[in-house]
Amino acid sequence: MSDNNANEKTPVKPAHFIQNIIRKDLEQGVVKQVVTRFPPEPNGYLHIGHAKSICLNFSMAEEFGGVCNLRFDDTNPEKENEEYVNSIKEDVQWLGYQWHGEVRFTSDYFEQLYQWAVHLIEQGNAYVCHLSPDEAREYRGTLTEPGVNSPYRDRSVAENLELFTQMREGKFAEGHCVLRAKIDMASPNINMRDPIIYRIKYAAHHNTGDTWKIYPSYDFAHGQSDAIEGITHSICTLEFEDHRPLYDWLLDHLPVPARPRQYEFARLNINYTITSKRKLKQLVDENQVDGWDDPRMPTLSGMRRRGFPPEALRNFCAQIGVTRADSVVDVSMLEYAVRDVLDKNAPRAMCVLRPLKVTLTNYPADKVETMRAPGHPVRDDLGERLLPFSSSLYIDQDDFREEANKKYKRLVLGKRVRLRNAYIIEADEAIKDEQGNVVEVRARVIEDTLGQDPADGVKARGVIHWVCAKDNLNCEVRLYDRLFTDPAPDAGGKDFMQSLNPHSLEVLKNCKAEISLSSAKLDEHFQFEREGYFCLDRKYSTAEQPVFNRAIGLRDSWAKIEQTQ
Repeated sequence: MSDNNANEKTPVKPAHFIQNIIRKDLEQGVVKQVVTRFPPEPNGYLHIGHAKSICLNFSMAEEFGGVCNLRFDDTNPEKENEEYVNSIKEDVQWLGYQWHGEVRFTSDYFEQLYQWAVHLIEQGNAYVCHLSPDEAREYRGTLTEPGVNSPYRDRSVAENLELFTQMREGKFAEGHCVLRAKIDMASPNINMRDPIIYRIKYAAHHNTGDTWKIYPSYDFAHGQSDAIEGITHSICTLEFEDHRPLYDWLLDHLPVPARPRQYEFARLNINYTITSKRKLKQLVDENQVDGWDDPRMPTLSGMRRRGFPPEALRNFCAQIGVTRADSVVDVSMLEYAVRDVLDKNAPRAMCVLRPLKVTLTNYPADKVETMRAPGHPVRDDLGERLLPFSSSLYIDQDDFREEANKKYKRLVLGKRVRLRNAYIIEADEAIKDEQGNVVEVRARVIEDTLGQDPADGVKARGVIHWVCAKDNLNCEVRLYDRLFTDPAPDAGGKDFMQSLNPHSLEVLKNCKAEISLSSAKLDEHFQFEREGYFCLDRKYSTAEQPVFNRAIGLRDSWAKIEQTQ
């Protein structure tokens, strides 16, 4: 019998414009080997927006047989430190990528950059300017009016060289003067109106210490660092499009060893999320979250701690594509990517989040039986779990009611329910405390119902999860949800703090998990049946007190809420 689908081809996703550019450059011999780079500033933790850039730069190098550098553009010593450097390196590797050679730093090139600044002065293309910041803004002009030349613009080369040397030697106070490129104060592109390329800063640098008293601007350092490294395709987000003429001008006016080209793509904008480093730092500084790696944060370290698998982030970045059109991606697409990976790969387990004791009155008190359950419903390679079963169990408080209508498919007095991978039981009595709260349910095992329906034909209402009360893992469970209730928390100048979700974290103590989870390891993921996907918290979990984080629920709990808004 022939297979009707044998000749059908798997749909191929169309190449995006960056792929087309690189392919054409290789075919026409413009470049011999693709060299890209991921160039973060070490002034904060990476977030989901950076994941798109990481995936793009590294995947383009992989796809076309090239290499990708990791370079820290560390030109602002006041905001940079080793903590951020180390976290960024860890995030890139966690996503599944490895940079070419050693980690690079723009600060490694400071001497060369300084010499190139001297070259610009010698060629009459840069000058030392003493305008104050307020004066510089006034001289700069506006979007509709040209700027005015600085009164220091026509200094002699010799005077500029002497002043620039004194800047390096620390002869002037911070803000006393700057070095500017001499381009065109009437340019319609404000970035070309004699931009600052060096400024005085008396701040210790994480990599060079107190060696330098002057630091290059990002715009001056970036393109030249690309040239030093032989970058062929300098891939940036769209906000750098207006900076490209300056990028090209500097390369054209300096004796650089290579000629990289800059290309821009749309950054990742995602709803219910903020990605401003300043605002993320505010959340940390004001203790609204538990540090940069709080599982509610959109940082890569936060997502890792929460339990998002790196494969899901790579899949998400591939799914949203690479374009030049700005848009807002629905966070549910990211959540879907997480569920998709975890559903296929996470072993199953049972954990009772809000325990309610069940005593089986007709089951021998000294008997412990072993039930068998699959590790995964369709993954035989994940083996099986052994579940102890006794007369004393825990079920979830939400899975019992004294009375309920037919829509309630759990345990009710006088009704039956199946314990997953075990017997059918029938509830007989609810034991209450002095406040009237149910603290125990007494029930009976319906005989001969292990793996089969009861002989009397009275079927169970549904299936619930459970854990043996005599042999289980006591643990803490943290239920995480979206950090913001507003899909655009900081749009239009809104105070994003006003839309913080008060229910973004719920901490549950003394949860009861099946004993197999005693061997759980960091970065392992599990589906707690009927509850969601979980992993051990890498910050607070210990062998004595395991802490499990919910990475995501089994279904999108926000869909109905959004439909009613």
